[in-house]
Amino acid sequence: MNTHISQPRLRSYHFRTSPESGTTFASRVPLLTPQTKHVSHGSPFVVEWPRHASRNSHVLSVCATNDVSIETDLASEVRADFPLLDQEVYGKPLVYLDNAATSQKPKQVLDVLAAYYTGYNSNVHRGVHNLSAKSTTAYEQAREQVARFVNADSWKEIVYTRNASEAINLVANTWGAENIGEGDEIVLSVMEHHSNIVPWQLLAKRTGAVLRFVGLTEDERLDMEELRGLVNSRTKLISIAHVSNTLGCVNPVEEIVSLAKEVDAKVLLDACQSVPHMPVDVQALGCDWLVASGHKMCAPTGIGFLWGKYELLDSMPPWMGGGEMIADVFLEESTYAEPPSRFEAGTPAIGEAIGLGAACEYLSAIGMDRVYQYETEIGEYLHQKLSEVEGIRIYGPAPDSSSGIERAALCSFTAEGVHATDLATILDQSGIAIRSGHHCTQPLHRHLGINATARASLYVYNTRAEVDAFVEGLRETISFFKDI
Repeated sequence: MNTHISQPRLRSYHFRTSPESGTTFASRVPLLTPQTKHVSHGSPFVVEWPRHASRNSHVLSVCATNDVSIETDLASEVRADFPLLDQEVYGKPLVYLDNAATSQKPKQVLDVLAAYYTGYNSNVHRGVHNLSAKSTTAYEQAREQVARFVNADSWKEIVYTRNASEAINLVANTWGAENIGEGDEIVLSVMEHHSNIVPWQLLAKRTGAVLRFVGLTEDERLDMEELRGLVNSRTKLISIAHVSNTLGCVNPVEEIVSLAKEVDAKVLLDACQSVPHMPVDVQALGCDWLVASGHKMCAPTGIGFLWGKYELLDSMPPWMGGGEMIADVFLEESTYAEPPSRFEAGTPAIGEAIGLGAACEYLSAIGMDRVYQYETEIGEYLHQKLSEVEGIRIYGPAPDSSSGIERAALCSFTAEGVHATDLATILDQSGIAIRSGHHCTQPLHRHLGINATARASLYVYNTRAEVDAFVEGLRETISFFKDI
């Protein structure tokens, strides 16, 4: 089956000289968009670039003679792919800085969704008619696209879930239920999202297992010395965030995996804040399971995935029973399908899964190295500009490439004398969307001695101009509350 894929838009400029004034003008070339191609699944992208020459203009890659400054960041190349961003809120241009909660969706993903629902909507695996065959092919091709995106050894290692929360619960209620008992220890950290705490609390309550929590260093990174002290022969699992959704710190996964292997413990990685923003190679990381949510990585809501080493998945019992996850059903008993079908009971989120595959292809076409580099740069710019605002306290480590301290392109912060929700409410009146609250990290906020933070989080389509608008709006908001 051929999958209809279009590439991210790339940008160039026309330079033309006015015959009246002799002044050189630069304008964006709207035609520099790859022609949509039909690409066979598994084939490399083939892109044909249209010719857009004009007698009175030339397309230039550099500006040579005139002093014309042109922003050449990645956001300017891809921003037009995200139609939702082109709108006004309360009469002001939308500045969307809530990407750690959910990302916006490119037209390439929206088009794939529309094509499914208008062209071949049908249930998967359950029919021999043409629509069912097309639906099944696209659904399973998407699984292969996800597998390639995280460098899984096989598509059989990718289990579709509703979200990362469901994926963690799946592991807790299958592998955890069979392998963790009374007195066994599960190591977490105080920075974890509730989704990586509550399932283990429920498991510990049922089994008598013990939860251990790693704290933070003075600069609010994961305390690796404390982790080394906690891991022991009773440790069965370390479940940890790859990137903190509140602190922005990037945890040293390879080192954590090495510690776990010393005591024959497993490692589950919450990669919700890493998979959308940086290259993630599950084989290189060495963890046993990895979970992610599609809606944070340009895909629809209601779809996520669990990656697991196949031998582990194959050892895990079913969690939910129903159609699809069975081999044979008798009145007295049932036998179960091999992974991943064993963990996908019932009719799945077919369109959403196809959308997830399209999102993986979209990001791959940009290049995750490019995404990571761009977000590192604009994230440092955000941190720098925000730290210049009087009365602001940013949580998590400051980015420092010379010392190897990585930080995601997000900042959670407090403003002296102003509640986070008040900040977010007033900024919204200027069209600036940030998040306020505890970001599903109540234990971390208690650990930090605060009840809420405001959070600005960036993605590949955000610009420095938007960061500037946010910081200026923040200054005005703080000034407004001071004057009350």
